[in-house]
Amino acid sequence: MAERPNVLVTSAARKVPLVRAFRRASRKVGGGKVLAGDVSSLAAALYAADAGVLLPRSDDPGFVEHLLALCQRERVGLVIPTRDAELPVFARAATRFAESGTLVLVSPPDAVELCQDKRAFIGAVAAAGLATPRVVDEPGPSDFPVFVKARRGAGARGAGPAADAAALASLRVDLGADAVVQELVDAPEHTIDAFLDLDGIAISAVPRERIQVVAGESVVTRTVADAALADAATRLCTSIGLIGHVTLQAFRSPDRIAFIEINPRYGGAANLGFEAGAPTPEWAIRLARGERLEPRLGDYEVGLTMLRAADDHFVRDAELLRP
Repeated sequence: MAERPNVLVTSAARKVPLVRAFRRASRKVGGGKVLAGDVSSLAAALYAADAGVLLPRSDDPGFVEHLLALCQRERVGLVIPTRDAELPVFARAATRFAESGTLVLVSPPDAVELCQDKRAFIGAVAAAGLATPRVVDEPGPSDFPVFVKARRGAGARGAGPAADAAALASLRVDLGADAVVQELVDAPEHTIDAFLDLDGIAISAVPRERIQVVAGESVVTRTVADAALADAATRLCTSIGLIGHVTLQAFRSPDRIAFIEINPRYGGAANLGFEAGAPTPEWAIRLARGERLEPRLGDYEVGLTMLRAADDHFVRDAELLRP
């Protein structure tokens, strides 16, 4: 990153803590500026960065060319995608960015596809010798209640429990005939923030319990000591071929780990892992510099709780970004 010392966080939206974390990391390692990009000038994170930039949508035919030109013009050596819909676009174009001098921290296209197709993901977990909630696509009376979710799509939009066949049929109208139906698991839900280098070697894995969740995001979450959960998470990431920061979710009972999904990107509560001793923004910058990272598995603070709260930002008309 000597010639391109700057970092770009795309789809920055309200990810103010993530942008601030990259700014701290860049200052710590003597790096450059952190830019935040979004399609909307009203995205709060734009104004938490060293500079904000307006971007086209990732489904715009000119998106990749626009980003390549931006990275060259703004001397961006590291791009951090943060939105599910843009991950496949960046994954397919990662080689072009690398050839131009910019590392896009995104997993390979086939690994991204496995994570975003919930049926394929179930197969990938089984191939790694691990478990998911049991699939019951055509449940009998004794299988209810079940949990139903769309095969594709971000987050848990529209997903929910079905107490009987009529409720299942209703959910399938909204979620599609290929919706995934699984047993309804009654166990604590955990997230594991893992980080893997560009060769897929696990550097860290920080498990945390999701204590309070609002709209699919942890607002109260606490790091826990669970070597078995961390080991299973890194084994799954390695089996799939993921790199960079990865957010896994699983149900955890005393005798069972059942993986729910993987988001191959930074999650909303990733800040807890940074504070607990896994500063993955700093590590991402070091990877872009060509540095080698030493594994730090198990090296994090246990019993650290994060209480998330809203933060108001005030922007004057003259400060708003314009197309």
